[in-house]
Amino acid sequence: MRYPERVSKLVLYGGYARGWRLSEDQAFREQQEAMITLTRTGWGKDNPAYRQMFTSFFIPDAPRALMDWCNELQRRTTSPENAANLQSALGDLDVRPRLASVRVPTLVMHVRNDARVSFDRGRELAMGIPGARFVPIEGQNHLFLEHDPAFGRFLAETREFLAE
Repeated sequence: MRYPERVSKLVLYGGYARGWRLSEDQAFREQQEAMITLTRTGWGKDNPAYRQMFTSFFIPDAPRALMDWCNELQRRTTSPENAANLQSALGDLDVRPRLASVRVPTLVMHVRNDARVSFDRGRELAMGIPGARFVPIEGQNHLFLEHDPAFGRFLAETREFLAE
């Protein structure tokens, strides 16, 4: 919205318009706060149990070796405090008032059983953007795996949308 001349089309995947602190689901909010506490206390430890929580949300269908790799990648790429601060900041996000200002063709895709960001949040995002097309994708991984059928659907939908 700051530079509309730079954007001709918009593709959004797995997104949301409001953070978890704005959820009506109190149990979900409490779970997210607990995850921040666990991140601060366990993220940097050798035991991957704390990071495995996030891996399980992002790629629940991944083979064990990929999960182990992801757990270690998380530990090596950010500190416990940075990871916790990011989780907290995402909880306060709210772009709903700005969605109606999006004036370019928009494709919003979301995995139906996304374990990290609920399907309803993706649909809410699409509904807030005038004329946006919402495409549900079957699966549960928030991040696509190499041979994930959802990845093929994502690519096909994106290519078709950009060619229009």
